[in-house]
Amino acid sequence: MKVFLFALIAAIGNALFVYGQRSSTTSDNPFYFLLLTLILCTTLFLASALLSRAPMDLQYILSNRTQILFSGVGFFITFVGFYWLYSKQGATGYIVYALLSILTTSIGVGLILFREPFNRYHVISGLLAVSAIILYGIGQNQLNN
Repeated sequence: MKVFLFALIAAIGNALFVYGQRSSTTSDNPFYFLLLTLILCTTLFLASALLSRAPMDLQYILSNRTQILFSGVGFFITFVGFYWLYSKQGATGYIVYALLSILTTSIGVGLILFREPFNRYHVISGLLAVSAIILYGIGQNQLNN
């Protein structure tokens, strides 16, 4: 299943990001950590682009400039949100992020905006994700008492 492989690659990258951010010392200015992380990330993307066999296509960039703008703002918001989430709540707070991602990305973007196929099994998996969040909340409550 390609979706599993691609999701696994993204999950491993996310785990590396979370580990690095969560194990770092906190700063009064979270943008230092994020900026340096982004500089390294951009350097890796630049190296990958330069090693790519495809030529840079200015027409592609121009025709996708609005989408690039949305995605760039999305990256920024995601990185800042992750920093606050992991700094203030810890890595286990990712469970809440995962459910909210299901709602905003899978349902909001995929199902509503792009009309991607969705069936009862997807609905059931979403309901199970909601139950996971409820159980997480109960678990957090137990830790706080």
